[in-house]
Amino acid sequence: MKKYLLSIILLYPLLLQAQTTVQLVDRKSGDPIPYVFAKMNNQRNFVSDEQGRIEVMLTQPDEMVLTHVAFQTTTVQVPSSGELTVRLERSDNTLSEVVVSSFESERPLLTQAAAIVRVTESELSRFNETSVVHAFNTKPGVRVEERAPASYRISIRGSSLRSPFGVRNIKVYWNDIPFTGADGTTPLNILDLSNIENTEIIKGPAGSIYGAGNGGVISFSSKQQIDENRISADFSAGDFGLVRYRLGVQQQLENGGISVSYAKQKADGYRDHTAMDREVFQMAGTFRPSEKQRINTQVLYSDLFYQLPGALTEAQRAENPRQARPGSAAQNASIAQKSLYGTLGHEYLFSPQTSNKTSFYINTTDFENPFNLDYKKETQFSYGGRTSFTHNGSLGNIPIRLIGGGEYQFAKTAAQNYGNRNGLADTIRFSDDLITSTAFLFQQLEAELTDRLLLTLGLSENFSNFNISRNIDAVRRVPSSAQRRFDPVIVPRIALSARLSETSAIHGSISSGFSPPTIDEVRTNEGSINLDLEAEKGINYEMGYRSSYANGLVNLDVTAFYFRLDETITTFTNEQGVVLFRNAGATDQKGIEAQVDYALIRNQMAFVQELKLTHAYTGHYFTFSNFVSGGNDFSGNSLTGVSPHTLINKVDLRTRIGIYANLTHQYVDDIPLNDANTVYQEAYHLVNARIGWRSNLGARWDLEVFAGAENLLNESYSLGNDLNAFGGRFYQPAATRNYYGGVKIGMKY
Repeated sequence: MKKYLLSIILLYPLLLQAQTTVQLVDRKSGDPIPYVFAKMNNQRNFVSDEQGRIEVMLTQPDEMVLTHVAFQTTTVQVPSSGELTVRLERSDNTLSEVVVSSFESERPLLTQAAAIVRVTESELSRFNETSVVHAFNTKPGVRVEERAPASYRISIRGSSLRSPFGVRNIKVYWNDIPFTGADGTTPLNILDLSNIENTEIIKGPAGSIYGAGNGGVISFSSKQQIDENRISADFSAGDFGLVRYRLGVQQQLENGGISVSYAKQKADGYRDHTAMDREVFQMAGTFRPSEKQRINTQVLYSDLFYQLPGALTEAQRAENPRQARPGSAAQNASIAQKSLYGTLGHEYLFSPQTSNKTSFYINTTDFENPFNLDYKKETQFSYGGRTSFTHNGSLGNIPIRLIGGGEYQFAKTAAQNYGNRNGLADTIRFSDDLITSTAFLFQQLEAELTDRLLLTLGLSENFSNFNISRNIDAVRRVPSSAQRRFDPVIVPRIALSARLSETSAIHGSISSGFSPPTIDEVRTNEGSINLDLEAEKGINYEMGYRSSYANGLVNLDVTAFYFRLDETITTFTNEQGVVLFRNAGATDQKGIEAQVDYALIRNQMAFVQELKLTHAYTGHYFTFSNFVSGGNDFSGNSLTGVSPHTLINKVDLRTRIGIYANLTHQYVDDIPLNDANTVYQEAYHLVNARIGWRSNLGARWDLEVFAGAENLLNESYSLGNDLNAFGGRFYQPAATRNYYGGVKIGMKY
């Protein structure tokens, strides 16, 4: 009898267990998914059978983490008995599965009639996660330069002629708010990578729906949906005094969720006087008051400081590339910037056919910039917003989508320029109140002429002006004012996309673009106001082909374009070293951009689950077609600051046990550094690598350990030269071979 009682006691937990069947299917097709790895809290591991089923015995509900090389990792709550069907979302392995929302229209990338590339969170983490530079530079037609840590310049299908510093001539959005200010500049360096989950880049003019900017559009988005309660922490360190750490919390609520993150990054820098220090705090909330509404709100605070080493001559670079320009340290050449953003976004579904998306922001910025020649202080207050209505209907038998809306931005800045005495503000030179406003309306019609043919017609009407009230003028001794109101500009676009098959399509477009001078280009540091500076205007012709082969194992994207730009704005430097701007006639910009990626291995059950190769080529053949300046005829010369050939090669490896490896090679051809094409940045090869291990430790914990190296070939190069520099100060040497490493850990609760 005792033996029977003992057996019952020992077997009692097993008698309480019940069987649960988990059925795994493709969300899109509904097909079962075999060979999905599953891990549960009790450390038990499972693999789905050929019918996509997993059978487990449970005494109580438990969490299960599902992973598959072709699908997104998903965590589900498994009941203690019964059946559970889980629909897994595919990873973006084919172009027809990649959905982008550029031009305010959410469609598969395959059918978008524009040159669009994405930079995903996983691509950002292929490198040292301190900036967007290396990840963006793997995309054809895109070049990001970093003359010193956090000192960015970006060119898309063009040169950095208009950007001696900062980001200009490109429209940037962050979580649907206009992140480019009313004055045309973008404070990209105030963001940490933790504030970015996904990026879409439109190459070429997109003014028909995004307003001013010939260079294209960059749209950043943070994590939009809180689907779990999680605490996470990152830490990394590297050469030249690099330290970065981040703390984050995500909390689900009944009808949404909130997230909070704090990131701190410091570095001494490769060169003398290149230290940087940045703190970024972000709090975001997502709420669904009803099935028809969604509200997003954010607060972003950034405190940024970085030193400016200045450019070197060829002799100084040869002597010691790590030195700063003489005088930069003594004058404390640097930038200190504190920015606070508050944003509110609202989405409303009026009906299954009609919806609206509206966003507002308010921003304050304190900016301080001691430089070798002067000392600048600015305080800015700005606000703005964007609204867009979408209606899906029909015109006869033709399905159509109508999109319309507008955008408005306003900025008021108190700006003072002082003398610089040993790094301190000295006697005031001039003080201005600056008011800038910009607005535009946009309309777009998309017509599905057939089930394979999509026609897009877009149009925007643009308005902009600025006022400069000079309250103090140390030279003229009397107050003055200047105003510039630009004539309204109509920007049209026509595009056509034709689907050749379920996995291939061609597209073509003709689009206009314009870019008025920014207030920093009109009002320069030495006190002059150049009201004669004209807006750039151009027209872009483009054709492209996209295709996927072998169930997404091979993807190809090729685009050819011709962009004719009039009144091109270029820079020159006076004898005092102040950067000034002028219109340079016309430029011809012809190019081809291509990317192909292919998976040599993609096997869920093999040790090496995926081995993927990517190649990207950029051919930019840009010339001055009509440019005479200072008695010199530069017509026919290559456009300053543009490499004619760039080649990217990437290798990505993933294994079943969580080990991964990323290798990137970048070749950049010679770059002309002045309009006369007499000085060049020599061609260079840049090789970066990262290896690591990531794994789920049960259903609650995840861990990643990584290490990497940059500039493995120890090349001598500049990642951002000064163009048309006075006195031969062209070069901003980039770091030699350097190493980094770190760890990430997360816990669900």
